[in-house]
Amino acid sequence: MTGKNSDEKQSKQLINLKMIKKNLSTIVFLIFITILLFSPDAKSFLIKQLMFTGLFNAEISSVNSSDNTLRNHFDFKDYEGNVQNTSDLKGKVVFINFWASWCPPCVAEFPSIEKFHSEFKNNDKIVFLMINMDDNIATGQQFLDKKNYSLPIFQAVSIVPKEIYSGSLPTTIVLDKFGIMRLHNEGFANYGGKKFNLQIKQLLEE
Repeated sequence: MTGKNSDEKQSKQLINLKMIKKNLSTIVFLIFITILLFSPDAKSFLIKQLMFTGLFNAEISSVNSSDNTLRNHFDFKDYEGNVQNTSDLKGKVVFINFWASWCPPCVAEFPSIEKFHSEFKNNDKIVFLMINMDDNIATGQQFLDKKNYSLPIFQAVSIVPKEIYSGSLPTTIVLDKFGIMRLHNEGFANYGGKKFNLQIKQLLEE
């Protein structure tokens, strides 16, 4: 009887192993989906890999139309609490990014923005407004400090016009020196590419 039970046990184990092998791809896929659903870091990593494909490169519009002139502005404050208005930035190229530390697509595109910022941070003709949408601006600053990012952090302190931000994170706007919206992108993108840098340089020369 003992030998029979042992044979049955081994037979069941073999059947289980075959079932596992047969469904291994399904099991791995389910594990992968579970990780993506519950791990913001995993989501961010996956989005970064997608950005490397070149399908999500940012691009400035070549159309300089007064129809896209920003007519509605908003107040924003820096980490020290100093308040300004976007209308004060006329004459400069303005890069505005709405983001939050809990947003995986925001986290994924941040390295490309940091790279872009490092190229132009000493140019006084361009302004970077990284508008943090965390409940507390200190949370956003902690994220930047942890990642050693040098980007300046701000928060909106008045209603942001829907033409600029409708609630989707991340959202990125580029205004030329005349306040004309030359880029409005909802969703993640790569801002560290050579083509985008060249387009920004062209805006600075206009």
